[in-house]
Amino acid sequence: MSATATTSTSANSGGPTKKQKKGGGYQTPWVEKYRPKTLDDVVGNEETLVRLRAIAKDGNVPNLILSGPPGTGKTTSVHALARELLGDAYKNGVLELNASDARGIDVVRNRIKSFAMNKVTLPPGRHKIIILDEADSMTGAAQQALRRTMEIYSKTTRFCLACNISTKIIEAIQSRAAILRYSRLTNEQVLSCLIKVAAAEKVSYTNDGLEALLFTAEGDMRHALNNFQACTSRGGVVNQSTVFLVCDQPHPKILGEIIAACQQGNTGPAVRQMKDLWKTGYAASDIIGTLFKVTKSSKDLPEALKLEYLREIGFTHMRVIDGCNTLLQLLGLIGRLCQIAAVDQNNKESQ
Repeated sequence: MSATATTSTSANSGGPTKKQKKGGGYQTPWVEKYRPKTLDDVVGNEETLVRLRAIAKDGNVPNLILSGPPGTGKTTSVHALARELLGDAYKNGVLELNASDARGIDVVRNRIKSFAMNKVTLPPGRHKIIILDEADSMTGAAQQALRRTMEIYSKTTRFCLACNISTKIIEAIQSRAAILRYSRLTNEQVLSCLIKVAAAEKVSYTNDGLEALLFTAEGDMRHALNNFQACTSRGGVVNQSTVFLVCDQPHPKILGEIIAACQQGNTGPAVRQMKDLWKTGYAASDIIGTLFKVTKSSKDLPEALKLEYLREIGFTHMRVIDGCNTLLQLLGLIGRLCQIAAVDQNNKESQ
């Protein structure tokens, strides 16, 4: 994976907006500034986008449930679909609510029902669209009320529910909607977007800086753009050290050295490095989470040993989440990883 570094050092956009001039340095979030407006501009999940383009062409949109990890383009896709369906009537024909904030039954009875009842001039054969973001946060009573509302106003209104886990949506709503599933974006897809934004914003970066952004984002485009913008606010070139400093994550190189020491059975050096990392102030959850990602992406570990390591790190992560987030827990993990490597080596020698 490589990218050609730009030569400009400016971290700001070409020309300030009115808000930037009046607000004295106000900068539009890049996730909003570069949000795709059409389905063709949305990155990743091509199979799902093919279905949405077919719906936009046909014009008869069903109720939809868009399920998948955050930052993969669910809400953006729905808005792009609504723009293509409604055209100039988009502003009047679309209601967006974040169900994690407004998730009670009163919202369904008042805001949603009143919007569904309102008469709006739309293109022939089109429907009003209600977008419910984070719909899996809605209470059970609100979802039951929403089910009834979907039935009553089915002739004039369509509902698009974006959620992370579709199973948290009651079956009565699932049976009334088409479920579209989104997956995490690949590093190549996120990288292409970051390079385009960097060119538009005239930002200088290094290849290892982009790789660090991809490592921290884990296929989440929103996370990648937010981190990129936060790094540029510090001025200078966006490099690896800047990214991990801004994201406040342990450096993967250090954790990679710890894993390598465990693989060789060198308990002492691994323990010393873990203690030094702990003294810098990182939480146990941050260390163990990054350790899992480093181990998962390692190319030096044999597959069988990697699976054993991931299993043991996963158990330790579970204990950390339960509250056992001390240095002793991390040092115990080091000892177990060294022991697993020793057993693996003995098995190879006996064969």
